Formats: sequence, structure tokens, C-alpha cells
Amino acid sequence: MAVAMAAANVGPGLESPSEGSVDQSLIRVLDVNRFMRARNLVRVGVTMGDPAGIGPEIALAAVANRRVTDVCETVLYGPQTPTERARFNPGVLSADAGRVALEAIEQAAADAVAGRLDAIATGPINKQALALAGSNWRGHTELLSHLTGAGEVAMMFYSSRLSVVLATVHVPLAAVPQLLTQARVETVISLAAAELPRFGVAEPRLAVAGLNPHAGEGRLLGHEDLDVVAPAVESARQRGIDVVGPLPADAVFRQAVDGRFDVVIACYHDQGLIPVKLAAFGEAVNVTLGLPIIRTSVDHGTAFDIAGQGVADETSLVNAVELAAQLAGRTLVTPAGAPVSHSAGVRQIVDAG
Repeated sequence: MAVAMAAANVGPGLESPSEGSVDQSLIRVLDVNRFMRARNLVRVGVTMGDPAGIGPEIALAAVANRRVTDVCETVLYGPQTPTERARFNPGVLSADAGRVALEAIEQAAADAVAGRLDAIATGPINKQALALAGSNWRGHTELLSHLTGAGEVAMMFYSSRLSVVLATVHVPLAAVPQLLTQARVETVISLAAAELPRFGVAEPRLAVAGLNPHAGEGRLLGHEDLDVVAPAVESARQRGIDVVGPLPADAVFRQAVDGRFDVVIACYHDQGLIPVKLAAFGEAVNVTLGLPIIRTSVDHGTAFDIAGQGVADETSLVNAVELAAQLAGRTLVTPAGAPVSHSAGVRQIVDAG
């Protein structure tokens, strides 16, 4: 019963209702909330993603999964009832679906920034649906950077077999050489080196994949590797970061799988995601580096072709929620040296409410 009740802890947000507005049907859910907090579990917000895709079905399955209920309390964001979800035709692109998905992300991010959540795990969204809804954002990474007031961020796909960080994300391939500046490569190297210790990698070993075939072959196949990537790597090494590159992309990912590197920095989206999805599809978790909140996500899309058929696999979202809870519950050390939990702030806020 506890699992089912915890999964029922859904809502458009976590604002406290006024005393006279409390629905008596919520009393059991509130009791469960107190029980979960008594177990000292972190609170993870889970957005359903595009309601016309597989997001709602995998979200409902994930929050009821024992691996999730053992490590966190979950709060769902998105269409709450079968009636609300019936507005959306499975597999059909629409501005309405894009708007609902966007609003769920905005509310979850606001709750996380305010301290009402310890972390968020996001379901898959459709970029075309977001565009139809009038949004200029092309993905979670860029949107969450804006919503949280973050500076430079980076997308990482984390798995036990292969982890990759992307230097550029949702941009046309033709735009990559202009966007791949020395400053950007240095920033991504720094983010990866700083964040990996949170994942249990005390002394990260980084490699940067070359942009061009054979990493440019001494400028014979392109100048960017020697003129942009190599100086960024050298600058990072001078700051004490264990990083090498640019290395030929056709070999470096295999070397990482074999254990030579802890993470590979890819120059563009498909360069990094093709090897990740070959080596660890369904296991890899999308993590945004550089945010002031913890955010994880699935390693797949909306799968419109199977939406509503009841065959979608929730494993990737289970992995994402579980990792978010683990990151939120880890003890950090402040600059002054005092240990502090990721969840200390939200626990005080929630318990005071």
C-alpha cells in the first residue's frame, strides 16, 4: 500500500493549500508524505514529458517501482488523471501537448529552486511540440539553464560503461565549428572535472574527441582540432585537470569503454550519443552539469510510434530517478569544511510546512 500511495503523490506543484481548501481525499496522501519524511527520504520531482508520447506511462510505472520507492518520495508533474491525459492523442504532435510539457518543467524547476524538491527527473519532450507551443527552447538543458539562472551548463550521459559530455547540443551540424570555441571547450572540460567526483570518480580522467576525422590529421582534414580543441586541453592541463586530446573520435569511445578514461567530451550531439546508445541504451542517464539544482533525465525520446500501447519500458526513467535521489542524498563538504547534505535545505522547508 505504501508504494501505491507514494505513487499517488502527484500535483501541479507543492504550494501549501489554505486551511479551508484541503480536500479530505488528500489526507491519506499527506499521511504518506509524513511517513516518507520519517524515513528521511529525499523528494524528487518527476515531469511526465510530452503527454502524447510515452512519458505519462513510463512516469506512472517508474514512481511505483520498488527501486524508486526505496530511495525517494516522488512528486509527479503533468496531466494528473486519465481524463486529463485523454485530451492528447497518443503519437500526435500538438501545440497543446508542448505547452503542457513546458508548464510541467517550469513548475518542477521552480519548486526545486525554491527548495521544495531535492532534485528533478524529466520525462522525454518533443522539440517540435515545444516550437508549436511558441517556445524558443529546443531542449531541457537550455531551458533549465534559463529557468534556474545558471551560467554555463553541459549535457552529460552517465553510465557504468561509458559517460559522455557534449560541448554543443541541439544545433545544426553546420553550426558546430563556429560554436566550438576554445572558451566553450575549456568550460565543458572544467564542468566535467568538477562534477564527476559527485559520481564517485575522485580523480577524473578526461578525453576530448576530435571534431574532424583523425582529429584533423595535422590540419589536413580541418584546422579546428589544433587551433581550438588542443589549446583548450592544454589550458585545462595547466590548471591541474587530467585531460588529453583531441583524440580521433573513431577510437576514443572504445578506449573509454575499456576503462582508459572516465568520460569523453564530444564536440557535437550525435558524435557523443551514438556511442552512448550503442554501449548503454536504457542504462545511461542524462544529467545537466552546472545547474544549481540536480536534474536527471531519460536517454531516449517520446517514442510516438509506440505511445499508448502499454509496451514502453520505464527502466531509463527509473535509472534517472534513482540517480537523482542518490545525488541529492550524498554528503558534500562546504568550503569551510563542514559536512552538509544536498537535502538539508528542502528538508527544513518541507518539515516546516
